[in-house]
Amino acid sequence: MELVTKAIKGTLDTLPSESYKIQYLEAAMRETAENFGFFEIRTPVFEHTELFQRGVGETTDVVQKEMYTFEDKGSRSITLRPEGTAGVVRAYLEHGLFNDGAPQKMSYITSCYRYEKPQAGRLREFHQFGVENFGSGSPAADAEIISLANEIFNYLGIKGLSLEINSIGCPECRKVYHKALKDYFESKRDELCDTCLQRLEKNPMRILDCKNPGCKAVCENAPVVIDYLCEDCSAHFENVKNQLDEMGIEYKVNPKIVRGLDYYTRTVFEFVSDEIGAQGTVCGGGRYDGLVEELGGNPTPACGFGLGLERLLILMEKQGAAFPERKKCDIYIVSMDEKSSLKAAGLGNSLRAEGLHAEYDVVGRGLRAQMKYANKIGAAFTVVLGESELENATAKIKNMSDGTEREISLDSFAEEFQTIALENALKDFDFSQEDVTNFNGIFGGEN
Repeated sequence: MELVTKAIKGTLDTLPSESYKIQYLEAAMRETAENFGFFEIRTPVFEHTELFQRGVGETTDVVQKEMYTFEDKGSRSITLRPEGTAGVVRAYLEHGLFNDGAPQKMSYITSCYRYEKPQAGRLREFHQFGVENFGSGSPAADAEIISLANEIFNYLGIKGLSLEINSIGCPECRKVYHKALKDYFESKRDELCDTCLQRLEKNPMRILDCKNPGCKAVCENAPVVIDYLCEDCSAHFENVKNQLDEMGIEYKVNPKIVRGLDYYTRTVFEFVSDEIGAQGTVCGGGRYDGLVEELGGNPTPACGFGLGLERLLILMEKQGAAFPERKKCDIYIVSMDEKSSLKAAGLGNSLRAEGLHAEYDVVGRGLRAQMKYANKIGAAFTVVLGESELENATAKIKNMSDGTEREISLDSFAEEFQTIALENALKDFDFSQEDVTNFNGIFGGEN
């Protein structure tokens, strides 16, 4: 039978056999963020289009070429979020979170949408982990979010990432830099694409982010912003570096980093890998001190980053990183007839209530087919229920790894099986007598 449709180009299905890996990443990120005092915020998948036009910047590739924008039934222009920061700033203002004291520290795991040419590490629907800090203009806040990202990579055992940092200055020193850029690019007009010719008038700094090969070649010899920093921005950048030095976080200054969104000011940074091809930036962020005011709030310093989950997963798999195993079936309850099938459902429910992964037949398989399925899903134990087991209220539980069996009461099945499962989980550990004594002391047992 022919499929009605397939997944849209640039999107991925995460199947149950792989989803545990993403869940592991998400749990590691949430835990690390909370250790740094960043707690979760969730915002809608779509916003009014002007939020991104004002926040991200009308001269960026994201706004000009990549947004999924449509008109809703109320004739309003709506856009699927292309990034996470603008929506969080909108929520920060709309709900008056600025009244709760500074800094306000938030994290999120969210889906984003950009119409780009799909390739390895670049999707049209992708997922980001991000953090935002509102209310601190200190270099310490910049270094803190960098160290948060670095700690996530350490937690996950990722190797070979390079931290690159730069400062793109404040609006005042950027005026001088923009003039220098404009003068340089004016002399190269014939080598620029049509989009960059428009940017030359509106925001010449965006030319530095163009992906056109000809424009990239022109940019190689363009002035660098770090040479035009004002005294305050230069001092801020030096303090960021001092903070990173104190934390023992290695970095290199890359004066060509500008990031692809207009809201950045001062510190920008990227964690880069050379193992995943052209899409080597795994995490990027920086400071955006003007964005809150641009979106209708009072002047508020802020900084944050975004980290691509799919791109990070590609890197981890390429490096052979260790993932915890997906939760396996603790026990499969085999039923021989209708009565034992009812009992299996009751026992399975009681086991699940105790936090165990229990399975029983819901398809109508025979005995041999059920045993084959138990093997397929990797059940640690099986138990077979039939007429005699129900009559005697006992059954034999089988350890599938070594074939050993032991009798278990059906009247206290959940309690007894918990003990059996715990013993099985601990059998591979080499406990000393002191460990056993301490364990029994904690739980009130005997030697």
